[in-house]
Amino acid sequence: MTALLHPAVLFFLLGLFAGAVRSNLEIPAAISRFLALYLLMALGLKGGQSLAVTGLTPEVITTLKLSLLLACLIPILGFLALRRVTHAYNAVSIAATYGSVSAVTFITAGEFLDARGIEHGGYMAACMAIMESPAVIFAVVIANLARKGRLPEAKPLRYGGDVRLPAAGAPHQGGFLGVLHESFTDGGQLLLLASMLIGYLMGPEGAAAMKPFSADLFTGMLAFFLLDMGLLTAKSVPALKGQSLLLIGYAVSAPLLHALIALVLSAIGGLSAGDAILLCVLAASASYIAVPAVLREAIPEADASLYLGLSLGITFPLNILLGIPLYTAVVRFFWGV
Repeated sequence: MTALLHPAVLFFLLGLFAGAVRSNLEIPAAISRFLALYLLMALGLKGGQSLAVTGLTPEVITTLKLSLLLACLIPILGFLALRRVTHAYNAVSIAATYGSVSAVTFITAGEFLDARGIEHGGYMAACMAIMESPAVIFAVVIANLARKGRLPEAKPLRYGGDVRLPAAGAPHQGGFLGVLHESFTDGGQLLLLASMLIGYLMGPEGAAAMKPFSADLFTGMLAFFLLDMGLLTAKSVPALKGQSLLLIGYAVSAPLLHALIALVLSAIGGLSAGDAILLCVLAASASYIAVPAVLREAIPEADASLYLGLSLGITFPLNILLGIPLYTAVVRFFWGV
C-alpha cells in the first residue's frame, strides 16, 4: 500500500480520476514533450555519472547482454502467441510494443528504489536504450514477410479474433533502412544516449553544477509527467471496448511472464537485487510513445488504437500501481535483501 503513496503515483491516480470524470484538466502537448525530454536527460546524466564511477565492469557487460537477449526474445514469443488471436500485422505490432520498453515506467521504478534505499546501477539506463530498437526491427521484417505472403496461416483460438491478413497497406516510404534510422535516431533515444555520454565525461564538478536541475527537481517533474500519463491512460481505455478477451489477457499476463524471464536471467547472470528489479521492470513494460510512433508509419495495416490501448490503457497502469512493488518484493525475497 505504501507504494501507492509515493507523490508521483498519487499524481498518476489524480490524472486517472480527472480523465474518468471527464474533467477539462489537461497538460499542453508542448509541456508534456518537455517533461519527457527532461526526464530522459536527467536519467542519462545520472547513468553516465554512475558508469564513470564503476567503469565497464564484467557485471555491466553481463547486464547489457541480458538486456539485448530479452529485447530479442520477448517480441518473438509475443508474436508466436498473438498470431493465433489476431492477424499478423496486429500481432507483430503488439509484440513489438511489448518487446520494447517504457522509459516512464523505468524512471518511476528507479525513483521507487531510491526512496527505499535499494542500490542500483545508473548504467541500467543503457540497458533501456538497448531494449528500444530490436522489437521494431523484428516487426518490420515480419510485416514485410506478411506483405509478400510468406507467413503460414495461423490456426485461430476458440475465442480469438480475426487472424486473416487484411489487405496490405502501402509500405513505409523510407523502406526498411528508413525505419531503422527512425528507431535509432528518435529524439528521446538520442537525448538519452547523448546525456549518458555527457554525464560520463563531465566529472564531479559538472555533476555538482547540474545537480539542482537533474536531481533536485526530478521527483516533482516525474509527478507532473505522471499526472499527464494518467489523463492519457483514461482516454485510451475506451479504445479497448469490444476487443478479444484474449488480447486483454495478454496485456495483463505478458508483463508478468516477461518479468519472470528477466528474474531467471538475472539470477543466472548474478545481478544485484536493484539491477534485477529494474531488468524485470524493463522486460515487463511496453512502449506507448516511441514504438507506436514508428509502427504507425511502418505497419499501416495494424490497428494503432489496439496496440496503443493495450500498452497504455492496461499494462502501463498495471506496472505503475502493482507491478513495480510486486517485482521488487519478489526479487528481494529471492535475493534475501
